[in-house]
Amino acid sequence: MGIFGRKDTDSATATPAAVSPDLAALTGDYTIDPAHSTIGFVARHAMVTNVKGGFQDFTGSLHLDGADPSLSTATIDVKMDSISTGSDDRDGHLKSADFFKTEEFPTMTFRSTSAEALGGDDYRITGDLTILGTTKPLSIDLEFNGAAKDPFGNERVGFEGKAEILRSQWGLTWNAALETGGVLVSDKIKLTFDISAIKNAG
Repeated sequence: MGIFGRKDTDSATATPAAVSPDLAALTGDYTIDPAHSTIGFVARHAMVTNVKGGFQDFTGSLHLDGADPSLSTATIDVKMDSISTGSDDRDGHLKSADFFKTEEFPTMTFRSTSAEALGGDDYRITGDLTILGTTKPLSIDLEFNGAAKDPFGNERVGFEGKAEILRSQWGLTWNAALETGGVLVSDKIKLTFDISAIKNAG
């Protein structure tokens, strides 16, 4: 069972298996629960260590279609002023004109354009990521973590995702040279997603 349905990999011409009752039950609209979800990132610092951070304020929605995975969609809106790396000085720098210009560009958005099953519980969702007013394609690899009803009666699905971007493609080009060679902040940024979403009523 998977978040975007499962692909039959035995034969390209095989008849798709019927949707199982539990997978069919997952079909519907979901709202991401930010209290039990994280959106994070990892950047290489000074060529020797990783700095981890995340965003504390975001909203999102999913539409899951167990019968036709290609119809599944996702949207995420992130408040850039909520960035947190464990250092007030670093957070302030990231919010400044050197990086995210949060007063001018307060929101980062993701809008999916396609979804596919990769086999097992692995999936990929591709869409448009907009940062600093620049929109570029992004593919997120997902692992389905399961579905459950919580003690409050909410029907939940969960998944983990990861992706990599080159921040310079979105105009995030600030850096500083090191005396020993290299630069202070890596161009490659790893994105991480740990998402719990609640099925909408109705």
